Amino acid sequence: MNDYFLLPKQEGDLSEMVNKPPYTITEKAADYLAKIVETVTRLEYGTEFKRDTLLHRENRLRTIHSSLAIEGNSLTLGEVTAVIEGKVVAGKQTEIKEVKNAYEAYDMIMTLDPYAIEDFLKAHKLMTDGLVIESGKFRSGNVGVFNGDVAVHIGARPQFISGLMKNLFDWAKESELHPVLKSAILHYEIEIIHPFADGNGRMGRLWQTLLLANWNTIFAWIPMESVLYQNRPQYYQAIKDARSANDSGAFIEFTLSAVLDIIIDQEKHQVKHQDEHQVELTEVQLLALKALDGKILSRKEIFTAIGMSVGSRSFKRHIAPLLTEGFVEMTVPDKPNSKLQRYRLTDDGKSVIRER
Repeated sequence: MNDYFLLPKQEGDLSEMVNKPPYTITEKAADYLAKIVETVTRLEYGTEFKRDTLLHRENRLRTIHSSLAIEGNSLTLGEVTAVIEGKVVAGKQTEIKEVKNAYEAYDMIMTLDPYAIEDFLKAHKLMTDGLVIESGKFRSGNVGVFNGDVAVHIGARPQFISGLMKNLFDWAKESELHPVLKSAILHYEIEIIHPFADGNGRMGRLWQTLLLANWNTIFAWIPMESVLYQNRPQYYQAIKDARSANDSGAFIEFTLSAVLDIIIDQEKHQVKHQDEHQVELTEVQLLALKALDGKILSRKEIFTAIGMSVGSRSFKRHIAPLLTEGFVEMTVPDKPNSKLQRYRLTDDGKSVIRER
């Protein structure tokens, strides 16, 4: 079980004690924090990330796949996507249930209070419903993490869990430490206390994301878990190093590097995406895209909507380039001249409307 330092709230006042988890903010961690703040600002105000709902969905699926894969779930990202879309997937029913549960938990993330024990338990219930007996409850028995027959880590005794978690959340709520740093500390301490019979890793990652999202809502859509999954050996080593030192400094440093990596990746994606869509469009073409927003129209209906007479020359001049650029698609692509042919916006076309 992790040890906690007892520190007086005020020097010389020993009557009121605050439980403070042991941590060290290294120079690297401080540097990562500064770069995270700077990059998040650029991502939030210098790109379309906040309005890119298609990317949000993609990232949420990456988050769920990665967090579950770390725990051994064998479903691929494509299969996770299919499960969320309600399609039939040939896989273990428990793994499919894990995906559905995780989706519900992450979908609720912005309604949760990161410092409320009842919300912590509610999230665990969502994450593990139908999978573990003590779903939504602190465990009643002893648990440990084993490598073969060797105990790598023994969780806190069950009679101490409630008090340890309350102390941890009370400290986090009152602490003036930057939320990015607090998020890493809570993630680590949840892993160390191991408050549940199962689902501790998933809850630690969910709770770090929750604290980050409470600092800046864009983190609700940033798949930090994907970097942890890609760097599993380093992730486990950071936990091991922090446990050996009885100080979460090594873990803070590692997870902040992961956060920085993923937001830099998201920024690069946005810049590339925006560069790809810096296409010079005429006023008529913009009107055509707007006419198709939420609709599927024929050639005649498109030109009627934009106040022009339909003709092959007009179509080649105004609409054909939109098809070439991938902003508009045909409903019957294998028969371009079909009488049943209609046109609709692609995801890129929808993005252009949002951007313009």
